[in-house]
Amino acid sequence: MPNHIKFSFSSCCRNLFLALAFLFLSISSAFAGLNVATTTEDIASLVKEVGGDHVSVTSIAKGYQDAHYVEAKPSYMLKINRADLLIYIGMELEIGYLPLLIEGGRNPNIRLGQPGLLDLSSSIAPIEVPVGEVDRSMGDVHPYGNPHYPLDPANGPLMAGLIAGRLSLLDPDHAPEYKTNLENFRKRVDAKLKEWSARMERFKGTRIVTYHLLWSYFMKRFGLEYAGVVENKAGIPPSPKHLLELADTMKRQKIKLILTNNYTDPSFSNLLAEKTGATVLVLPGYVDGVPEVRDYIGLFDYLIDKIERALSH
Repeated sequence: MPNHIKFSFSSCCRNLFLALAFLFLSISSAFAGLNVATTTEDIASLVKEVGGDHVSVTSIAKGYQDAHYVEAKPSYMLKINRADLLIYIGMELEIGYLPLLIEGGRNPNIRLGQPGLLDLSSSIAPIEVPVGEVDRSMGDVHPYGNPHYPLDPANGPLMAGLIAGRLSLLDPDHAPEYKTNLENFRKRVDAKLKEWSARMERFKGTRIVTYHLLWSYFMKRFGLEYAGVVENKAGIPPSPKHLLELADTMKRQKIKLILTNNYTDPSFSNLLAEKTGATVLVLPGYVDGVPEVRDYIGLFDYLIDKIERALSH
């Protein structure tokens, strides 16, 4: 190959490399906002609502996963290492992996007591708080109450309020925007709550069965009642005796709906449905649990639509 061609080719490569490097640095430096890590997609959605363009957010658990049980992967530790803020559900929902991730992440900004760590459970009034001593023989019982409070849509603005306060503390220059975004989100949820409540009004007092106590806050908000739970001990497959007793209860009370989440083995719920003639409704418990649910408000639009249809039949 002639020398001038070699030279031209080398120059071209060098110029291309420099251009790509410049582009990479430009993209990397274009975002100078807060890096936020969350344990669930629900929280991530709320961070996006409040933070807007001033935050970059990533969730550890995906919407189709059970947020109780997540493997403490090195890749998650890397996310936490780079985070300015780590936000979690609390009430020991993430007790099996979050302490390991925080320890492995080696990020002093998100240690207990630091402003980079935020427990959203302080914003809500817990339900189903156990009385007396709690031990592992009782199953996956949470001593501070049921941790699935994001499934009450009225808790969404409360959680978002805590998030806005913490973002404002860490990034005071954009505090007015966080406040405005929070108010806009509150107004949208208030309007939707009126719509959802009106649609669910005729079903108040309806008794249903659920696989897990995932739906307690949702049911309380919209007036649904428990006829039973497929898991007689949380996190432990039901015994044959419990299933027989629950089937008898469902037949006597004419229970026609079993709610289950889409990350749980449906076989026990399907067996009950075969024995009782009930319908099994499989629903996402989190944002991004199904492709149609892309944000927090969209989650409840989806849930209300599916449950309203099922109970209408």
